[in-house]
This record gives sequence, structure tokens and C-alpha cells, in this order.
Amino acid sequence: MRFLLDQRSYEEMQARRSHSRDCYVRGQEYLHHLYIDGVKYTIARAVYACYTEAQNRQDQDAILHLAMHISELEQLINEIRTRGDTVTSLRSIGDAPPTEDEARPQLNNSFLPPEPQNLEETGLNRTFLTEHFLRILYNKGRITGRDLADSMCLTYHIVEEIIVDLRKVEHIDIIGQRGFGDINYEYILTPRGQEAAMSAMSKVQYVGPAPVVLADWVASVKAQTVQNVKVTRKNIRDAFQGLVIDESILNSVGPAVNSGTSVMLFGYPGNGKTTIAERITKLMGDDIFIPQTIYSDGAVIKMYDAIVHEPPKHPWDDTTEYDRRWVRISRPVVIVGGELTLDQLNLIYNETSKLYEAPFQMKANCGIFLIDDFGRQQVRVFDLLNRWIVPLEKRYDFLNTVTGQKIQIPFDQLIMFSTNLDPKDLGDEALLRRIKYKFEIIDPTEDQFREIWKIMCKVRKVPYDDRSIDYLIAKWYTPDERPFRMCQPRDILDQIISIARYNMETPTLSADLLDAACLTYFPSKEKKSFGAKIRLDL
Repeated sequence: MRFLLDQRSYEEMQARRSHSRDCYVRGQEYLHHLYIDGVKYTIARAVYACYTEAQNRQDQDAILHLAMHISELEQLINEIRTRGDTVTSLRSIGDAPPTEDEARPQLNNSFLPPEPQNLEETGLNRTFLTEHFLRILYNKGRITGRDLADSMCLTYHIVEEIIVDLRKVEHIDIIGQRGFGDINYEYILTPRGQEAAMSAMSKVQYVGPAPVVLADWVASVKAQTVQNVKVTRKNIRDAFQGLVIDESILNSVGPAVNSGTSVMLFGYPGNGKTTIAERITKLMGDDIFIPQTIYSDGAVIKMYDAIVHEPPKHPWDDTTEYDRRWVRISRPVVIVGGELTLDQLNLIYNETSKLYEAPFQMKANCGIFLIDDFGRQQVRVFDLLNRWIVPLEKRYDFLNTVTGQKIQIPFDQLIMFSTNLDPKDLGDEALLRRIKYKFEIIDPTEDQFREIWKIMCKVRKVPYDDRSIDYLIAKWYTPDERPFRMCQPRDILDQIISIARYNMETPTLSADLLDAACLTYFPSKEKKSFGAKIRLDL
């Protein structure tokens, strides 16, 4: 808690045009907070003035809130006087302003998977690696020791141990050489080796980099956990720079990210719930390492997904030595929508390749898992929420293999539920309480709406004109009491550009183009029947 005692701060607070919603006891009333460079202060003079006003109005909610502030303020003053200091000489009391390091803490991911120096350090047993070697050679037909090592993402001296073993049992033979030294010998399968390779292929047909054992991946998740993320009022603004968003939303998002648990974003569609989730990853620090595949008691699980896992955002020294069975990626943002089913939250087994695909929540570890359009999935909301009871509470999950084996995996991610339904309609208290943070993504104000127009006009290279936005609001918003949405400036501009291209004219915010765009963008208020019916409650 920080208090400002001087008159100048009180006057500055009153002079400001807009304030965060958490500056009020209720609505626009009883203003008594001020943000200075992202740091929140309570204005002492405003607290006393608001308390007097609340007493005159017999406003019990406000009296309770403001009385707490007065109690905290008087306690701080008593502590200062006990130390023998003079209060009148101070401008602020309470917590000291944060340092730059405290205001913008950096999450430096120091995890680096060490390169195994021998077969034992891979964590895999000799039998599996031998069969994996045979599978690769079976698919390649003819390959050098160097290329085999590269395919397995292991050093040659580890692969050389397998080569020696296989030559002893006459499963492989040398057929040629592509350079100097043993590493450049070319190998093929012998007839006995063909039989052994077919037997290995009957177990699993995976031929990529050698897997990482489950225990090593679990340890990596703990080392790269989202629990270490630290969000402050300053660094959250860095992450959301260039995005028009209400201060009160940031004040809810920040603590939710710090918790590293679960969040429900609800509100009208088109206000940026998905965009918020994507911006949050900027607060999560450095890139991370994940294994390309994972091995667990006979099950080979494909972990890396080029569609979900994006390349690293930060530069990297390519000469750094690490275990090449791992891949460096940005912290993941896994987004699923109405297509989500319960089956997709378990290991997905391919009958042909006998390879497992990791489910969404497994791929999202150390990042964000966003369930968009929550409540509109093909599965019942109760069943979907019920599926998350153990992961949300215990921070681990269980997956089943086709053999009936249970695998325990970490559930280390910020899971986000985004919906335009009322949370009370989605589940009972027992289920909803496991979603720790629930907050509304509100509509933009008119000032924010105009600011979005300015930004999007700059992005789309269309000249901005205040008079055009005045016209737009007066004609298309005010008469129908149509609410502002964050997505509307972008969408309407895109339609203006398309119409202008059709008209063979320069895109501008002219009345004709605005009207033409809005006519096709906004549905008519007049309800019409076209002879068909649709049910929205399916």
C-alpha cells in the first residue's frame, strides 16, 4: 500500500480525464487512487473527502471500503511517529516505489538439455535404440554412420556402440565409404537384419530423432515452469504495447498470469479475448526446449508440432552444444475452439504407425492453453469442466495408452477459457471455483474506439478523419444504441478496402464507403422470415 499526502497529487488526480475502474468504490464514484508511471497510489486527502461524502449519503458500501483505507493510513502514520519522524515533511508513505528491476523483472530460462555422452545418458535402453537404428536403416536402405547419427540426433560415438553390436550378430554390413574414417562407412541390412528390422517396425514405425524419456521431459517442465513468471503493472504494458485495452482488464490479467493457474475471460465477442491470450506469452520470458518425441514404457509420443509450436523469438548462438533430440521454441500458445472433443484430450494412437500424438494440454506445457468459444464444444460443458478437475487442482494429468497403461504428465500451463456466455450458465459452484480467475472483457469506450480507428487506419494505410468517425457513430451506432466492439474498426476498414477496389477508387473514410461497408457488416434490426428456421440451442 502506498499513500500520497500532498495537495498537488490530489489536484492531479482530479484533473485526469480517465481512471482505471479499480479507482472507484462503485462506478464513477469516490475517486481516490492515482497511477504514476504504472505505480498505484492512494490519495490521502481524497480518502477523507470521499469518506465524508459517503457518510452524508449514508452509503454503507463506500463507508466500509474507505474506512479500511483510513485505518491503514493511520497505522502507517503511527509507525512513522513511533520512529520519531515527522509526517508533514513527507509526500508519500508506505511501500517504496519499485526499482526498475522490480518493475520489469526478466524471466531468464537457464534450462539447457545436456548432450548425452554415452548410451546410458540418453535414458533409453540398448534394445530400443538398436531397434530404432534398424528402423531408420530399413527406411533409408543405405546410409553412412554419420547420417545415421544425425537422423537419431545422437553423437556418433553413441551410435558406434550399436553398429558394433549389430555387426557382431550380422544384422548389418558395410557396402561402401563416402570419405575417410569409420564415420563415413555406408551400411545396409543383411537378410537377418531385414527380419530384425521388420520385427522392430511391427512395434512402432517411428524413424525420427531418438525420443527423450518421460522423466527427463518432466524435469524440463519443472525447470521452465510458468510458475516463475512475474508480471507487474509496468511490464504488462510492454507486452500489450500498441493494443488499446482498458486499464482494469490489465489489472485483472496481470495477477492471473502471476498465478500460473486458470482464467476465464467472458464478454461479448469481438473484444479481443484471443488477442489477450496471445499477448500474455510476451510476459513469459525466454524461449523453451521441448523434446521432439517422448518415450514411456514402450509408448513413443510425438510431442513437437510445427503447427502449434512456433520458432523461437530470441536470437540463439548456434554453436551452443545441447541435446539435439530437443527443439527450441517460443513458449506455446495452443488454441482450440468449438471442435474440441474429450478424445482429443487423451493420447491419440495411430493404428498404422503405432505412434502416439500428444494431446493439446501436453503440448501447451510451459505456455498457454486457450479453450476458445467455451460452452460451444460438441461435448457437454459439465463433462469438459469435469475433465479438468484433477489437472486444475493438482497440476498434473493422467493419460491412457492402448495397452491400459496410465501415464502421469505435468499440467504446468496457464489454462484460459474464453466465452461469450455467462459463467453461471456454464457450471455449478464446485466446478467454477476451480477456475481461479474470472473477469469480463468489457466493450471499449468511445475514446478507445476512436483510438483503435486511428491505429487501424495507420496499419491499413487509409487516411484517418475525425469527422468520418463522428458520421459513423451518429448514423450507425447512436440511433440503434449499437455497442462498440474492439474488432469493428478493423473489420469495417477491410470491407471499405474491398469495396473501394471493386469501385476502382482510393480507399478513404468517405460517407459512401462507410455506409456501404456498414450495410453489409451490421445485420438489419428488422427481423425477416425467409421461409427457413434454425435452432441456436443445439
